[in-house]
Amino acid sequence: MTEQPGAVARLALALTDWTERWVPDAFIFALLATVLVIVAGVTATPATPMQIVDAWGRGFWELIPFTLQMALIIITGHVLATSPPMGRLIRAIASWPRTPRGAVALVAVFAMASSWFNWGFSLVFSAMIALEIARRQDIDGGVDYRALAAASFLGLGSVWAQGLSGSAALQMATPGALQPQIRDIVAHGGLVAGGIIPFRHTIFLWQSLVSVPIEIAIVTLVMYLATPPAGRGKAAKDLGITLETEKLELKTENQGSQTPGAWLEHSPILTWCVVALGGTYLVRYFLQAGEPLNAINLNILNLAFLLVGFALHGTPVRLMKAVQNATPAIWGVILQFPFYAGIAGIITGTHLSDRLADVFVRLSTQATFPLLVAVYSAVLGVFVPSGGSKWVIIAPYVMDAAHKLHVHLGWIVSTYDLGEALANLVQPFWMLPILGLFKLGARDVMGYTIVVFLVLTPVVLILVTLLGMTLGYPL
Repeated sequence: MTEQPGAVARLALALTDWTERWVPDAFIFALLATVLVIVAGVTATPATPMQIVDAWGRGFWELIPFTLQMALIIITGHVLATSPPMGRLIRAIASWPRTPRGAVALVAVFAMASSWFNWGFSLVFSAMIALEIARRQDIDGGVDYRALAAASFLGLGSVWAQGLSGSAALQMATPGALQPQIRDIVAHGGLVAGGIIPFRHTIFLWQSLVSVPIEIAIVTLVMYLATPPAGRGKAAKDLGITLETEKLELKTENQGSQTPGAWLEHSPILTWCVVALGGTYLVRYFLQAGEPLNAINLNILNLAFLLVGFALHGTPVRLMKAVQNATPAIWGVILQFPFYAGIAGIITGTHLSDRLADVFVRLSTQATFPLLVAVYSAVLGVFVPSGGSKWVIIAPYVMDAAHKLHVHLGWIVSTYDLGEALANLVQPFWMLPILGLFKLGARDVMGYTIVVFLVLTPVVLILVTLLGMTLGYPL
């Protein structure tokens, strides 16, 4: 007899049906958030409507450098994941599982582990593992295609923000990544030098490192239980999706040595010159840094990932093709980030941040403040689905409240990150770059991600509260 789905799997399938009907596009959430902040500025501050309009306009383009940095994280991650060595690794990994549940659990583990290093790489790398598994016919009874797609996204729904590409931690460690007024709030009269919080006080806290394997274990178990058993799920063909059988590596036209220009494009000589140049710079950069962990920032990470991608692709033409294929995935970032910057402009320009900081202080204590920040980060993340942009919006009043309540500032950044990841499980924005690869919509996979959200949320709230009690103020 065909095995029947368990309670978790039935819940995932029911939620998938619901999201297919009711979930709008992510851009709609950004527009709704803009309207809500304007209303809050008018009703909760002495600012006039025209002053709010001016604050919105002044802030609208404030995040242009950060927008490019975020776009490059996606692009460099895609470049790494589509290189020939990664293609061979992906095919090897895809041959391991033998059951539908084992296949989905495997994709989830790789998605989460790789997201700690780079969430852009994780999105593409884990999606390609899932697609390669879906192409194979040796898993007994077939594996649910929607569960595979959902599993490939779970790095962004759990541990990514606790890792090297976590937006808030990178912003706090990167000079110039935040507006001067936010740095002044964090500095608190010189208590925190320059308003800079290095990695050793955020993602490399032992409390942050402990939370990562706990999340990975719990999410993997949930996806294992949520996956329909053999014969009960829907394969790609059941959904009317035809999977390509071509190799994962990028294809480029072989121009051989017909012209000097074509020869240079296909030769590895320039590649190794650039890799040597960039590698030498990075070595010198970290040797000259007083503390290497403090020297990690967005620009350094993007340069390192780009150099590794360059080396793995081998030739300039392969790198160019990889970047070209990655650029469609960044359209949402380019469109939405200015609206988030405008929201931040209203909050800081109208002193709405002061009002919100007072609310946080009144509602919480030193012990409960991290929990409140995590909940708030997750809720706001539904409207502003960007860890970096949302941190620009809330950092002024959250960090001000942290000073008033004498809570460890770095842990508040980590707490915010833990809540931020939860929002990605119920907000479809960051699913878009990979769902195109699967030929699915967000509503097709959100039943699974919502189940993970329901289980993971109480775990995160317990972690941020208990672990926060082990840290002092300010860092």
